[in-house]
Amino acid sequence: MLRVVVESAKGLPKKKVGSPDPIASVIFKDEKKKTKSIDSELNPEWNEVLEFDLNGTPLDSSSYIDVIVKDYETIGKDKFLGSTKISLRELSSGQVRSLPSRNVPLVNESGQNIGATINLVIGYDPPANAIPNPNDPQSGDSTVDADGGVEGDGPLPAGGQTGVSGAPLTTGQAGNLRRQVARAQNRHRLVNKPQDFQIRVRIIEARQLSGNNVKPVVKVSVCGQTHRTRIKRGNNPFFDEMFFYNVHMLPSDLFDNHISFRVYNSYSLRADSLMGEFKLDIGYVYDEPAHCVLRKWLLLNDPDDSSSGAKGYLKVSLFVVGTGDEPPVEKREPNDDQDDIESNLLLPAGVTLRWATLSLKVFRAEDVPQMDDAFVQTMKEIFGGEENKKNLVDPFLEARFAGKKICTQIIEKNANPEWNQLLNLQVKFPSMCERIKLTVFDWDRVTGNDAIGTTYLNLAKIASSGGEIEANTGQAEVGFLPVFGPCYVNLYGSPREFTGLPDPYEDLNFGKGEGVAYRGRVLVELSTKLEEKADKMVESIPSDDILVAQKYQRRRKFCLCAVFHSASMIQDPGEPIQFEVSIGNYGNKLDTTCKPLASTTQYSCAVFDGNHYYYLPWAGTKPVVVVTSFWEDISHRMDTANIILYITHRLQSNLEAFKTGILAKVSDNQLAEVWLKLLTQLIEDLESFPMPELEGRANLTSLDIQLKKLRDNSLTNIKDGARRMREEAREIRDTLPDIEAWADKLKVLAEEPQNSLPDVIVWMLRGEKRVAYGRIPANQVLYSTYSEQACGQQCGKTQTIFLKYPMDKNKGLKVPVQVRLNMWLGLSAHEKKFNSFSEGTFSVFAELYENQAQVFGKWGTTGLVGRHKFSDVTGKLKLKKEYFMPPRGWEWEGEWFIDPEKALLTEADAGHTEFMDEVFQNEARFPGGEWKGASEPFTDVNGEKSRNPAEFECPPGWMWEDEWNVDDNRAVDDQGWEYGVTIPPDDKPRSWVPTEKVYHVHRRRRLVRPRKRAALPAGGATERQDRGDPEGWEFSSLIGWKFHRKERSSDTFRRRRWRRKMAPEDRMGASAIFQLEGALGVDTDANEKGSKADTTKMFGANTPTVFCSYDRSYLYHLRVYIYQARNLTSMDKDSFSDPYAHVSFLHVSKTTEKLRATLNPTWDQTLIFNDVEIYGDPQNIAQLPPDVVLEFYDHDQVGKDELLGRSVCVPMVKLNPGIDQTPKLLWHPIIQKGHKAGETLVAAELILNDKSGETDLPLVPPKRSENLYMVPQGIRPVVQLTAVEILAWGLRNMKPYQLASVSSPSLVVECGGQRMESAVIKNMKKSPNFPSSVLFIKVLLPKDEMYTPPIVLKVIDHRPFGRKPVVGQCTITSLEEFRCDPYVITAEGAMSSKMALMMASPSKYVAINMEESRPLLEAQEKETVDWWSKFYASIGDQQKCGPYLKKGYDTLKVYDGELENVPEFKGLTDFCNTFKLQRGKNENGDEDPTMVGELKGSFKVYPLPDDPGVAPPPRQFRELPDSGPQECLVRIYVVRAIDLQPKDNNGRCDPYIKISLGRKTIDNRDDYLPNTTNPVFGRMFEMTCFLPQDKDLKISVFDYDLLSSDEKVGETVIDLENRFLSRYNSYCGHPQTYCISGINQWRDQLKPSQILENLARMKGLSKPRSEDNGASLTFNGKEYTLAEFETGKEIHQHLGPPSERICLHVLRKQGLVPEHVETRTLYSTFQPNLSQGSLQMWVDVFPKSIGIPGPPFDITPRKPKKYFLRAIIWNTTEVTLDETSITGESMSDIYVKGWMPGMEEDKQKTDVHYRSLDGDGNFNWRLVFEFDFLPAEQLCLVSMKERFWSLDKTEFRIPPKFIAQIWDNDKFSLDDYLGTLELDLCNLVPPAKTPEKCSLKMMDDFEMGAPNKTDNTKSLFAQHSVRGWWPCSIEKDGEKVLGGKVEMTLEIISEANADERPAGKGRDEPNMNPKLDPPNRPETSFFWFTNPCKTMKFIVWRRFRCIFITLIILTIVILFLAILLYSLPNYISMKIVRPLQ
Repeated sequence: MLRVVVESAKGLPKKKVGSPDPIASVIFKDEKKKTKSIDSELNPEWNEVLEFDLNGTPLDSSSYIDVIVKDYETIGKDKFLGSTKISLRELSSGQVRSLPSRNVPLVNESGQNIGATINLVIGYDPPANAIPNPNDPQSGDSTVDADGGVEGDGPLPAGGQTGVSGAPLTTGQAGNLRRQVARAQNRHRLVNKPQDFQIRVRIIEARQLSGNNVKPVVKVSVCGQTHRTRIKRGNNPFFDEMFFYNVHMLPSDLFDNHISFRVYNSYSLRADSLMGEFKLDIGYVYDEPAHCVLRKWLLLNDPDDSSSGAKGYLKVSLFVVGTGDEPPVEKREPNDDQDDIESNLLLPAGVTLRWATLSLKVFRAEDVPQMDDAFVQTMKEIFGGEENKKNLVDPFLEARFAGKKICTQIIEKNANPEWNQLLNLQVKFPSMCERIKLTVFDWDRVTGNDAIGTTYLNLAKIASSGGEIEANTGQAEVGFLPVFGPCYVNLYGSPREFTGLPDPYEDLNFGKGEGVAYRGRVLVELSTKLEEKADKMVESIPSDDILVAQKYQRRRKFCLCAVFHSASMIQDPGEPIQFEVSIGNYGNKLDTTCKPLASTTQYSCAVFDGNHYYYLPWAGTKPVVVVTSFWEDISHRMDTANIILYITHRLQSNLEAFKTGILAKVSDNQLAEVWLKLLTQLIEDLESFPMPELEGRANLTSLDIQLKKLRDNSLTNIKDGARRMREEAREIRDTLPDIEAWADKLKVLAEEPQNSLPDVIVWMLRGEKRVAYGRIPANQVLYSTYSEQACGQQCGKTQTIFLKYPMDKNKGLKVPVQVRLNMWLGLSAHEKKFNSFSEGTFSVFAELYENQAQVFGKWGTTGLVGRHKFSDVTGKLKLKKEYFMPPRGWEWEGEWFIDPEKALLTEADAGHTEFMDEVFQNEARFPGGEWKGASEPFTDVNGEKSRNPAEFECPPGWMWEDEWNVDDNRAVDDQGWEYGVTIPPDDKPRSWVPTEKVYHVHRRRRLVRPRKRAALPAGGATERQDRGDPEGWEFSSLIGWKFHRKERSSDTFRRRRWRRKMAPEDRMGASAIFQLEGALGVDTDANEKGSKADTTKMFGANTPTVFCSYDRSYLYHLRVYIYQARNLTSMDKDSFSDPYAHVSFLHVSKTTEKLRATLNPTWDQTLIFNDVEIYGDPQNIAQLPPDVVLEFYDHDQVGKDELLGRSVCVPMVKLNPGIDQTPKLLWHPIIQKGHKAGETLVAAELILNDKSGETDLPLVPPKRSENLYMVPQGIRPVVQLTAVEILAWGLRNMKPYQLASVSSPSLVVECGGQRMESAVIKNMKKSPNFPSSVLFIKVLLPKDEMYTPPIVLKVIDHRPFGRKPVVGQCTITSLEEFRCDPYVITAEGAMSSKMALMMASPSKYVAINMEESRPLLEAQEKETVDWWSKFYASIGDQQKCGPYLKKGYDTLKVYDGELENVPEFKGLTDFCNTFKLQRGKNENGDEDPTMVGELKGSFKVYPLPDDPGVAPPPRQFRELPDSGPQECLVRIYVVRAIDLQPKDNNGRCDPYIKISLGRKTIDNRDDYLPNTTNPVFGRMFEMTCFLPQDKDLKISVFDYDLLSSDEKVGETVIDLENRFLSRYNSYCGHPQTYCISGINQWRDQLKPSQILENLARMKGLSKPRSEDNGASLTFNGKEYTLAEFETGKEIHQHLGPPSERICLHVLRKQGLVPEHVETRTLYSTFQPNLSQGSLQMWVDVFPKSIGIPGPPFDITPRKPKKYFLRAIIWNTTEVTLDETSITGESMSDIYVKGWMPGMEEDKQKTDVHYRSLDGDGNFNWRLVFEFDFLPAEQLCLVSMKERFWSLDKTEFRIPPKFIAQIWDNDKFSLDDYLGTLELDLCNLVPPAKTPEKCSLKMMDDFEMGAPNKTDNTKSLFAQHSVRGWWPCSIEKDGEKVLGGKVEMTLEIISEANADERPAGKGRDEPNMNPKLDPPNRPETSFFWFTNPCKTMKFIVWRRFRCIFITLIILTIVILFLAILLYSLPNYISMKIVRPLQ
């Protein structure tokens, strides 16, 4: 259906007389519809809907509508005003359902704008069977499904033999499913919040593209951004282009998007230009190792024609770079060009893409909620129509998979629709999409369809490749294709209650976020058929199948009981609270479709717990809810899942103990014990708890059978693995990953896809409003008769759940309520089993309320406005005692009695120990008059009537502390009055002011009187006095929720509760409550005036209330030991928080002390809760104790305290206080908004306090102050006196604080309660180092590393007026790495190598003699060997390094990352570490702390002897280097950049380098490299600087722009101070050999022998001794000889003396930094965590005080060499004869065209060989191509302008190829193409010697030949010249056929040789080398136009000579005859007459 809403038009042109009467008509496909006309109006508003029926055909992308506006004429033809045409392309793509077209301009007949506009909305409902055609060539880029998917192709779990789903697969096709467990884990690590990602796509080349003479171009689309490559020629184009796509989105959304590759032919028309395409999920790439796919081939296919084969191959590299990821370096293999496509295909060739049909049978749905307004329905009812509210919904189901979408039919007005339709989804198999998305929509006529609910079928769970099992066990046939059901799937989403208002939780119905309510269920079945194509997308299910599905719908009755034990941690009291428990629709009290059930607790008001929270005071009577429901019996599925969960749960808890043991560093024996217990228990569990058998079970599906097989095999695998591990494992700690993998695997196996039991949902209602919910999967509370392990984990056990707010933006920051409840769910057949689970006694009551109002001082029913005399608790339902009837199976026990409800009475002081009674005294006057008492002299704060202060009595158990006083501590005058003006209709002022004005008419003041709870007398501990009304009335001043027990003078309303007890007739035990179905009957025959609606309403809400009462309570004593917390988030601007903790346990809570300014608080506090009353059996409490919840807050002086996070700790329960068992302090994570926000060290114990007395309790811990207990000995960590030495070296890069720079800072170190401050730096600018560097603290630290407190570093700035703000802080959590043994002499930390050396030789210049000899040799050598040879030799690129390695020269080390990240150099922080200083919340309130500077320093931590008499160990930081500034020379070598982020529109950038050091900057902007993302810079920059001030060397890459300012691509920063101070000699890397000349000349300031001496001095060793003139050397007690280093090495002429060489060899053994190139990642501020490319470079730092360093390396890039390719075309043969001459013979006018790819503008042609009649052509023609070639890289360098307006030439590197094509010359039409030949000059196909041996096969054979051998002989550059025959091919009907053969000579010649052996093009001069003679063409070869004689001779004569001769003879004969006839008469007559005779 297409709907056009014609809304209005504006600005229509006037008529000559008056205004027009506009009428609008819409034309769609020859169908015309009109609106009404509107009389004389220039701005008409029609607002009419015109509908066009599409008759089942969907819109295509070329559809449009015409809209015409005319002036309506009553008589005659309407006059045309204006028209417009609107395209429906967007609607046809299916991405939008409505298209608003606003202000569309109207045009006249000639297309000019008439100044008028029209507004329309076009709505489109595609036919049920329509799916948009995403590949419609005009419909833009293809559609993408929100849920992931790619149209058509991509791997699904691999398909086996053709067949139905569930059929087993063969082993060979075990597809991509193995990845999926890893995949889930891989993605799990990402935080699901929007973040930066970069997708990089490199298009390398394409091969075997189809078509002739094509010009391919590749378009790549990602997330709505499209880039295209340059256009190339030929079927095997080489692109090598990189595209970058930057996105900022949710990871989950990104992974569902896809990358689409399309190859177009730019020659042909648009319609048929798409040559092939490929799509894949971004998630697929992310899940690959290192998040990338490197140099893989993609198989292109035709998206429209599924049967067609490969359309070519595309080679690509794909990277997904997330925050902090480092993309791997692509390595181009030397044999990459010949790589085998098949073996390197992205989808392995074994897994061919096959078409598969996913057949989804959609049978029916039920319980679909109301979605439409009841307005129309109500109108019908008024006119006596049928009432049918429940069916206000028009459902249809939409299935989406891989971008395809199919819908069922729409069934109107039906909440339980039966579709019975089969949806066929056609997909390519294997697919890369994982989920089928099923959404049920409510169809709407006019507005958009609303989603009712969404669910997913996850293919990973309903299909299996079986690969991981088959690989291990050799068992085949474990895998199966996707199969599911028939089974119900449940829908969840927003709450069911319908309102006409927009639904705030609508997103939940689309499957985003956790659904909060059940919204119906759908019965579906899925099967998969391979290689079959379905005829129809949607068809009806055969009736047989519907009957089969019937048996899967058999229902059984289930009973659910929930006992609520406590509800605590409620934030504020508010209205009374009620809980509702529902499963499906059963128990939902706002849904009228089910029988009413006792599914809600009664209302209760929250009571203050005396500290922070509120709780519900249920005491000994716990509310119970009972829900009966009907579902399918799927116990066989649930039992299996529960057993696996049980095993997993036990494994998890053992695993936790194992991990804790590893963390706590327990002894190996203890750890082995834990480990053995874990494995033994796992093996026992797997053996003793088998999965239930499936035979004879109801509801069996094929998926059940397949899953059982899979699970059994997997569990056997795990069991065998565990056995093997137990016997064979060597190192226990290494087994952890395997065990964790088993736990994950078990979790995956426990997931049950066919779970048709809905979740149990618990709602908390405040009054009538739903506030918070909790979802509990039904299998967790389900009872099973199979075995104890098959029961749910929480079945019949008390569990604690935190309810959640729906769609909570804060992710659980605030807890609405913590509920402790006990649930049991089981089949009604097993309900007797419930008796053994229940405790306490259950009682059932009917209840009603009697209401009265007070009128004129008398109580009665007259003043009850809107209330009934007897009603329910809400007062809305009218009830009568007589009408109550017990449910079936129940009977009354006793009569009605009055029973006041304690839990609903709110005394304001409940739970408080101190309370303030308040009352306001009010006075009024006329303006200017006297103040008199007001009409209501005493009120409360809201102005409601209150009591006179004299009437207030002190309640029992309280005592007054003071008399009534006026509260003047507010905004009031000196007598406490505040004044206001009453503005009608109010009866009291809205606002109050403290000063009196004449116009004030009202004033009031607050009277207060404090009271305090009296101390309880002994023995009367918990006696509560019932001080209520003797008749049981409750009173209220308003009709509302707030009731109290004692009557007050202000009360106007009272009520009391009547109850009547019920008992079961024939049942004993608790299970009888399951018979409470339906409401307490209502007598409908009574003469009630209500309509039918009222009775249903009454029927619904009046259900019995059930209680579980406990006869006795137990008192417990709780102690919570809260020792410390660490790494809290900082909430204050000063970088710290002021933390304290609320500790809550059931209905009690306490608060720790508040600590100042710390993120690592140590409270060391015991919170003691005496006499906590808990009902229920202590044994149950011991098994599942209630949680202790700790909430950490940041205390703020002003404003509200902010939550830092929440942690949960389970107490240790002692039922006998005498047990000698102490709890152990453990770290518990603190969670805030779902993320970890620190850890806390706590323990808790709960001790049963029996009545015998207090004596057995543990001793009270020592007090620190009044009411502050410490953590007692035995629990608190054991401490030891420890020394902490701090080397505080200096501060760097301090950012300003409060706009002033940090000028005189000092450092404060806090550790374990000790504080130490360093000296102040006088002037940061001059010297940023601390004057005295070492601080020493003695502190008591725990022996156990697990408990060690962190070290906190604070930097304080000393400012004027004594201000000392904290300008930065840093927390060091683990001291492990700084611990050391003080007696091991390590002077290593004392000095850096350089510094030692400066102290040794302060000013002595060292001269190094470099002999200048053999300059000639070097000049020759430079030709072949340069620094780049060394670089390529080091990265293993043999082709490019030439003879370098053979000469035995050095190589260097190329690091893939920064030198700081190389593990063996420890980040170059061995002298001192760099600690980042942070500041807390920044100004914008962002949570992320900001970096404000760095501290250079280090620590040493070691134990001190406890005995003061023992001498302390030696200090660690001794001889320290001078910390003054040093002048240095810095050389920066920038080699090249890799994969820079492009900055120009063409996808490239023009990079240059800019370096800044201190205040100096240099750049090479003038030498920028145009249009490249992989520039080779090859530059060395030299600068001087002072360390440490200029320590940060910043190297940036900029993009050159001519007009705009240059953009920064990225930058990297190197800390030169670390390089300079590090003892790894990182200032200048050591080469492999000591050379005094050549390209590896020594470049350090000192010789190796001096460096070795310094190293010895620094390490405290004796000087190295060398003997035999350097042949041997002793160092560090070890003897080295030169021979051991240099045997087998080439000794070349550049080496220095042996004494130095051996020193260098020894130095290289010491683990120092070698000569290297590092790869540094570039980052930009625009995307701070994403790599913008990388830079290969290195830095040398030389202090000037030592002397001049050696000469720098020359790293200038290599220049290409000029070469010439001379191709002589000799002959052709067997060329296709393409034309027929006039005379009918086949012939071709042949010529040959040739070029080199990349140099297309230099195309050359031979002359034409006309009229070749036999396919032979003779040319003798030379083509000459000049090109630049890099011999080292085997690539041509092409520089050209991409477009004529480009400023710079772009450099391309292209493999050297030669393309020759044979053409047929046509004078008057386009030339015809006859064949092509493509030759790779580096890998030449050897030619055939004779034309007979030449065939297409030789090309194919060559390609098929061994690709791995790089055979130099095949290169034309090696052979120089080659001659012979090659075949040309042309494509016909998809096949390659021979188009001709060419004889050529190919010759490569260098520039020098070209001058020596010149040759001209064609046959031009100089025609030599070799000389080309004109071709010896047959005489028949000529052009007819220019050679008329030859034309006569060869065309006319040859063909028609017989005719000619015949004609001549005939002519002669005819002439003869003619003459004869002519002369005969004359002759005869003469004969007769004979005149002369």
